[in-house]
Amino acid sequence: MSKTAIHFSLTGEYIELIQLLKALNFAESGGHAKQLVNEGMVKLNGEQESRKRAKLRKGDVVTFQGQQIHIE
Repeated sequence: MSKTAIHFSLTGEYIELIQLLKALNFAESGGHAKQLVNEGMVKLNGEQESRKRAKLRKGDVVTFQGQQIHIE
């Protein structure tokens, strides 16, 4: 059973990875978001992402717990 993709619309040039996790309520706090990234639970464009403040821009795809988030 596949999950529906989430489409996240940017209001600026980019959003940092931990900010995205908080904005979508995948993380309860900034510290929790950092922990999720440190534990290797987040992928950016198919590759495991370790940069907590990676700048996400239009066209990027983040994967978290099998859920795809398309940055628009």
